[in-house]
Amino acid sequence: MDLKEVMAINLRRIRHAKNITQEELAESAGLSARYVGAIERADVSASVSVLGRIAEALHIDPAELIQRSAQRAPTGSL
Repeated sequence: MDLKEVMAINLRRIRHAKNITQEELAESAGLSARYVGAIERADVSASVSVLGRIAEALHIDPAELIQRSAQRAPTGSL
């Protein structure tokens, strides 16, 4: 999974957890709702500046948007 997809999944998850619509997030971040939707679908890659604006609007650290989920080691392996 590439970083664009990771960000899409994390953005959608965090936005839903905070009960914020795409339109509300877009307004808070100074973006269009269509652009936020495109980011959540992984249709576009957000710039670092946009990532920062989205993180600020969500009141989170920007790293949370690009954090890959922890991979578990197979059981029984050393």
